Amino acid sequence: MSKALNPEGVRRRVIAVSIAAALGGFLFGFDTAVINGAVDALAGDVSGFDLGVGLKGFAVSSALIGCAVGAWFAGPIANKRGRIPVMVVAAAMFFISAIGSGLAFSVVDLIIWRVIGGLGVGAASVIAPAYIAEVSPAAIRGRLGSLQQLAIVTGIFAALLSDALLANIAGAADQPLWGLTAWRWMFMVAAIPALVYGLVSLRLPESPRYLVRKGEMTRAAEVLETVTGAVDVDAKIKEITSTIDTERKESLRDLRGSRLGLKPIVWVGILLSVFQQFVGINVIFYYSTTLWQSVGFDESSALLTSVITSVTNIVVTIIAILLVDKVGRRIMLLVGSVGMTVTLGLMALAFSFGTLDAEGAATLPDPWATVALICANGFVVFFGATWGPLVWVLLGEIFPNSIRAGALAVAAAAQWAANFFISTTFPIFADVGLTFAYGFYAFFALLSFFFVYFKVPETKGKELEEMTDELKVERRGTRKAS
Repeated sequence: MSKALNPEGVRRRVIAVSIAAALGGFLFGFDTAVINGAVDALAGDVSGFDLGVGLKGFAVSSALIGCAVGAWFAGPIANKRGRIPVMVVAAAMFFISAIGSGLAFSVVDLIIWRVIGGLGVGAASVIAPAYIAEVSPAAIRGRLGSLQQLAIVTGIFAALLSDALLANIAGAADQPLWGLTAWRWMFMVAAIPALVYGLVSLRLPESPRYLVRKGEMTRAAEVLETVTGAVDVDAKIKEITSTIDTERKESLRDLRGSRLGLKPIVWVGILLSVFQQFVGINVIFYYSTTLWQSVGFDESSALLTSVITSVTNIVVTIIAILLVDKVGRRIMLLVGSVGMTVTLGLMALAFSFGTLDAEGAATLPDPWATVALICANGFVVFFGATWGPLVWVLLGEIFPNSIRAGALAVAAAAQWAANFFISTTFPIFADVGLTFAYGFYAFFALLSFFFVYFKVPETKGKELEEMTDELKVERRGTRKAS
């Protein structure tokens, strides 16, 4: 079976499909940020939400527990039922969570609703990069895989913007609005992107590699031809078949190997996820207002700066999308590691000159306040242009067909666990000293350079069927795309 299709039409089709799949990343980002606009108002709400410091922190981070669990189970379910059903279920869970959180009557059921939403977000975080990688032509797979991160940072921006608009309309987040308190609408507005994601997912074609595994060759051929633009569909199906065992069901047991119980390439995926979080990027987004106030901004200016930072993240993610398939994954990660090490190291140095005011808040004298401000934004630029999007690209493509969904599930679960650790330990680290906190993140940024140099393979221009359990690192540059 072979047909000459319009290459431009195929490209537009696969871009549209990938954007639709990446909407799960939008939910990921929206969920991450929406709680920040609501939690202070919620803590002071007259309806009985009396949150102490510990319970307040857990209400913020509880969704991350659901994310880790959702990510862990998404792979096996996707292997059994398909990629599309997992997307639909994820959207439904997030929709239920949005409504439930907005109508919560106590902190206990709020946390339950947040965990349910986390299950959906965690599942979406696994399925989106796997699905995009499986439907994308090798030549533009990096750009399409980067859409996941673009969707995440756009979701963060949308949540911050909607929170600000609702608080402005009501006068404050804890004031009445349309029969409810404004913070409740902040949660419920998330039902809109959840509904859109669910409806769009129902119209997406199933992954051709999943269809081949299930023996549905006619459907697989149709997707390969119309979405991925395969020229010789029969040859491509044979190639896919040779890399998977269609007679055996996938399970997490397939990830077992000789390196501490797992295959080496699975460890590469796990450590990519952990390093992405251990450089402390979520500290900038979760605690950014506190950071900007420490360098001399008042509260309103700090909130505005946080929004500007999220816009900066969107811009540099777009730059990454334009570069990834031309420059390659490894070199961009290496540059990002160096940039993050320098900027985080300078932030640690700057805060060593800080002083504590009467309320215990850190303040910085000039010129160190300026240094911290520039380096914090520089860190966002280096992360957003490299480690932010490229980890999702690599997680979608480094694993062999036979273990992709399961391995990605484990790697994504590790990412959510690392996210939870970093988010919950920052206040403790900050009590020790911000120099210690940012020094910790700088240390892991430095380690990430050596990890990428010695262990991370270049996947630019390679077909997914070329990925093996022992994919070699190419240190002398990237191979030209065929």
